[in-house]
Amino acid sequence: MSSSSSSSSSSEDVNGSGTRRRGGDFGAPSLTRRRANNEIWPGPFVEDLVVQVAIDASRSLGRLAAAAALANLFQVCSTWQAVSRSDPLWHRLTSVIWGRTHTMHDSWREEYMYRHRTAQNFRAGRSIYDTLHFDSAGVENPDGLTCRCLTLSDTHLACGFADGTVRLFDLANRQHVGTFDTHPRDRFGRFSRAVSGIVITDPRIVFATLDGDIHVAIIDGESIARTAHLGNVVNDGALVDFTGCDRWWVALYAGVPGRAVRVWDGNTEGLVYVNTNLTDPEAVMGWHTLTELTDTIGRVRVTSQQSAVACTSLRYMVLDLRNPEFPLHDQECRRGLTVTSFDTNNDAFIMVDSRGLATVRRVDTLEEVCRFNTRQQNVNVMGCMNQGYALMCGAGVIRVWEIEQGRRLYILSDNVGGVNAMVADDRHVAAAGSDSRIHLWDFGAQ
Repeated sequence: MSSSSSSSSSSEDVNGSGTRRRGGDFGAPSLTRRRANNEIWPGPFVEDLVVQVAIDASRSLGRLAAAAALANLFQVCSTWQAVSRSDPLWHRLTSVIWGRTHTMHDSWREEYMYRHRTAQNFRAGRSIYDTLHFDSAGVENPDGLTCRCLTLSDTHLACGFADGTVRLFDLANRQHVGTFDTHPRDRFGRFSRAVSGIVITDPRIVFATLDGDIHVAIIDGESIARTAHLGNVVNDGALVDFTGCDRWWVALYAGVPGRAVRVWDGNTEGLVYVNTNLTDPEAVMGWHTLTELTDTIGRVRVTSQQSAVACTSLRYMVLDLRNPEFPLHDQECRRGLTVTSFDTNNDAFIMVDSRGLATVRRVDTLEEVCRFNTRQQNVNVMGCMNQGYALMCGAGVIRVWEIEQGRRLYILSDNVGGVNAMVADDRHVAAAGSDSRIHLWDFGAQ
């Protein structure tokens, strides 16, 4: 394990001047909720104003700027300082600024502070690096050690391998804590059992394989997963990507025209939607994924707005998961997309075209948030994003941009080699190397 602070290509702080940075330090009083008897403005009104000021600062200057705006606001008078003790207020602020709906700390104010400091670490490139290890005994085929997909939760990293297994790591101690496998069945090709996507909804872990099977396991339960859906490759094609959340599971298929996207209710495990021709041009390649290593056909991701964004190299679309029959957006890409660079966060998505130009757009309106040049033309760039930053890996070098203005910040690593998969949340970044190593960076506030 090693601690590092990556050198930034920009000396600017996301909050601008030194004064703003000092405003981000928290000096609010204790957490006890109290109102002044002689207050002029009612507490709820002041709280609404505080939330709006934080939102405005975040949208105009970035999420880190919200802390400085709040610190200045709470100094207006004793009444407004009293409002700063409201834990329900910090709950609202943490939700709208950091997208958190549950806390890992004793109070929401502490949760907000932690998220702010972690974002500062991410902005400055301060992280702890480690390589995760697992026992590879019993893996007969070398292909089985190829990690094809990664998923993060607050507490775990799940890695899906080409042999159909999912290995789970505890993020607190970096230890391999479990391996999930499935009951054997007939194979339709060399890679038919390869894991194509994982969803962690504690305590469940849900994963899908190329042959269309969807399996459910309990994190602290049995190592053999239950099959929730039995795939039918002949009728459906290959399941090339899989994602989801508590409410929905979403799969992207290739091989059979008109059946590209499937949506299941995550609670009942019942199928609720089958349609779209998104992957029709890649139908033949879909069959090849079962027997050989191919380029990535497509990706699908879900957002916190109950929508899914799916793409191929030629096109992308946005679906409302509550009414997927009618796509919210369906756009062709004249210059082509690098599918492996495509990702989403709670409310935006990023894509890189064949010229290496990255664009971040809001999911609901397609409004452009920012754009930047990755300087990786016609190169297989592997990318991911979280709420504030985008990471792109090309030729073994991982570069980081902030996605509020599109500024390049620093190089996270310049020696990871080939990468098969990457994932990021607001605290961790993980990358699966082509040499079977699992890399992990932790930006958590220490």
